[in-house]
Amino acid sequence: MSPDFDVAVVGYGPTGLVLSSLLGRAGHRVVVFERWPDLYGLPRLTHIDGETARIVQAAGDIEFALRDASPKQVYEWRGCDGELLLEVDWSGQSSGFDAHYSMYQPDIESAIDQRTRSYPNVEVNQGVGVVAVEQDPGQVALVVRPWKRDRDEQWSSGTEDRTVTARYVVGADGANSFVRNALGIERSDLHVEDRWLNIDTERLRPLGPEFEVTRQYCDPAHPNMFMPIGRSRQRFEVAVLAGDDPEQMESTEFAWRWFRERHGLGPEDIRILRQIVYTFSARTADSWRSGRVLLAGDAAHTMPPYMGQGACSGMRDGIALAWKLDLVLSGRAGHGLLDTYESERRPHVEVIQRCAVELGRVANLKDPAAAAARDAAFRRGEIPPMPPFPILTTGIIATTADGTPQPLAGTLSPQGVVAVGSRVGRFDDVLGWGFVVVTATDPLAVLDADHLDFLNSLGAVLATIEPDSAHSFTDVDGTYTDYLAAHGIEAFLARPDFHLYGAGTMLELPGLVDGLRAALGTAEVPARRPEGAAL
Repeated sequence: MSPDFDVAVVGYGPTGLVLSSLLGRAGHRVVVFERWPDLYGLPRLTHIDGETARIVQAAGDIEFALRDASPKQVYEWRGCDGELLLEVDWSGQSSGFDAHYSMYQPDIESAIDQRTRSYPNVEVNQGVGVVAVEQDPGQVALVVRPWKRDRDEQWSSGTEDRTVTARYVVGADGANSFVRNALGIERSDLHVEDRWLNIDTERLRPLGPEFEVTRQYCDPAHPNMFMPIGRSRQRFEVAVLAGDDPEQMESTEFAWRWFRERHGLGPEDIRILRQIVYTFSARTADSWRSGRVLLAGDAAHTMPPYMGQGACSGMRDGIALAWKLDLVLSGRAGHGLLDTYESERRPHVEVIQRCAVELGRVANLKDPAAAAARDAAFRRGEIPPMPPFPILTTGIIATTADGTPQPLAGTLSPQGVVAVGSRVGRFDDVLGWGFVVVTATDPLAVLDADHLDFLNSLGAVLATIEPDSAHSFTDVDGTYTDYLAAHGIEAFLARPDFHLYGAGTMLELPGLVDGLRAALGTAEVPARRPEGAAL
């Protein structure tokens, strides 16, 4: 008997939303189970980068998602004396968007949720939790149960059990993941247990230019910070130190005293939306896969917020799993392709995780002498440079004979404004999303029928800057012309998660296509996909 669904997604936060939407877009039968009855409705994440915005573009309505967003320009660190220690320039462009955004999470989630629910092949169940997971070689069985709120506003499980089967299950159910615990997967711990008070507010009037930046006060007496949440809201955070009373810090009396004394703000300036003490952690699941069950997002990894990359990393997990599951489910790649999910994503996450931990350690020194020494070192310019943002270094990327990634392999592909006929917009909206081949000249001059059949089976987009080709587009803002020239290449082959499989000259393009086919384990040309199928 065949499973009820292709994929069951447990958890419907940013990671589960992206995964569910993209699998739905690819035509697979998806079921979602989320214990909470509604989308959260308040911001937790407040930052996405250009790459993550491009993921949201693929999974939802990006204009709605960013309707209250504003580009993040500056991240400041202030020393013990309140004076500037460090200013990080966050301006620029990436992946067709501003490099960094301050944004309102409910808009992001609503934009993807609406797209997900538009697919008739996706079933979303909110207010339903998973209470058992069992798998055999052919499928996974989930026992699910409604969750109900009692008179004391506590959640408890009901008794109306339902058993659902799926070919694969993805646990995207948060740091306290039931799925991970049910599988018996332990976590490695970097031993970060910082507690912070979070106060989210609505701006009732313009607060002044100083509140448009993200500002970290590296004050050993009481580390604190503030940042905008899009254009309409403001977040304030205060470290909970030894001897502090978390319950007292969650009182409105504490909040208004803090606002008056530290920022000169009162009820005429802001309205409190949420006030809660929470704990930062840095833990990683020892394995992200057990047979047909995979982990993603906070279920697989958590990190402190100092890089603003926790939810971004989860959404990267979502798109990475979406395209790999799509190929496996449709028979265009072997089951082993799913092993590359962890081998690619874990190193990427762990670099960001370690950077976030170290930034938090330096910013939050509690010893006054150590903090003063830090400030002096910063002002002498003795600041170790931040490591470069990670790229993919293993997995489905083009490599040399010794296994070293080829130049540009694993880096992010560009996205610019293009035109085809009368349609003008971002590349992914105009030409499509999935595997992409972009060339300086007509790709049909170097690719044979077998190459084209293979690319067609992937639903790949062929696009060339050369006019008068069957695959021509107009490079409206020069993004692709400039990119090819800057890197001395004539073609690139990008994956659906926007990382380059490889790049090179036109004569090297056939070898890149052959390499991708071998990497996916499909030496024989598979059947063509149905016309119009995504991915």
